[in-house]
Amino acid sequence: MAVVYRRMTVADTGLLSNVAADVFDEPIDPARVANYLASAGHLMVLACVDDLVVGQCTGVIHHHPDKPTELYVDEVGTGSAYLRRGIATAMLAELFDWARELGCEEAWLGTELDNVAANSLYRRIGGRQDTMSYYEFTLRPTSAE
Repeated sequence: MAVVYRRMTVADTGLLSNVAADVFDEPIDPARVANYLASAGHLMVLACVDDLVVGQCTGVIHHHPDKPTELYVDEVGTGSAYLRRGIATAMLAELFDWARELGCEEAWLGTELDNVAANSLYRRIGGRQDTMSYYEFTLRPTSAE
C-alpha cells in the first residue's frame, strides 16, 4: 500500500469526493472546504491511497504581536481501516514541515485526556504534555434572542 501525502490547495477539493470512513467527524461540505482552503494560513494535508483519502490533518497559522508565529493543529483523522500504519505521524511531519516553511517556530494542539491513541502519538513524536481548561462559546444566535 503506497500512501501519498498532499498539501491541499483550492484546486484539489475534488480529491475529497472519495474519503474512507472515519477520516472526518462529519460529512464534507464543499463550500466549507473551499472557504477553508482559500483562507490565508489554513493548511490541510491529505493521505491518499490511489484515489481514496485515508487521512487528513489540518492546521491554522497564528501570528502574534508578542510571541513567535505558531501552528495550531486543528484536526488529525485517519480512516479506521488504516490505523497504526504511521499515516498520522507522516501527516503531522508534513504539516510541521509546511508550517516551518511559512515561518512557524512552534506548534500546539489539544486532545481529550482519555484519547489514548492520540496522546500516545503526540508523546511519541516529541510533544510535551501540559494541562489546560477548555471552554466553548456559542456565537450563533439562540432561539431565545
